[in-house]
Amino acid sequence: QLLEYGGGLVQAGGALRLSCAASGRTLSNNVMGWFRQAPGKEREFVAAISRSGDSTLLSDSVKDRFTISRGNAKNTMYLQMNSLKPEDTAIYYCAARPLAYDRSTTNFVDYDSWGQGTQVTVSS
Repeated sequence: QLLEYGGGLVQAGGALRLSCAASGRTLSNNVMGWFRQAPGKEREFVAAISRSGDSTLLSDSVKDRFTISRGNAKNTMYLQMNSLKPEDTAIYYCAARPLAYDRSTTNFVDYDSWGQGTQVTVSS
């Protein structure tokens, strides 16, 4: 079970750090990702990180502002979001790929474990 937290309301230009935690399992054996979905829009890839944490993948819209990382604890992952814009407003989800796969991907159908999401709202 994945759980996201750290969302909230922030002014444009501000920052938030989202956390993803797992209970009863380790995340270090899974490729992990962050996705987001705004009202009326499809789920969108934000970032992904390899099992080791040495390799990351970010969407063009966030790559200069967001950072994905793993925590020292094997069951945590983070998304540091800086210079937030109103268009970043969405529900943010963390997700895990099945253990058999070791490549980061941008397609949400490649991830089979999902959290319930955390709302991020950026005011202008």
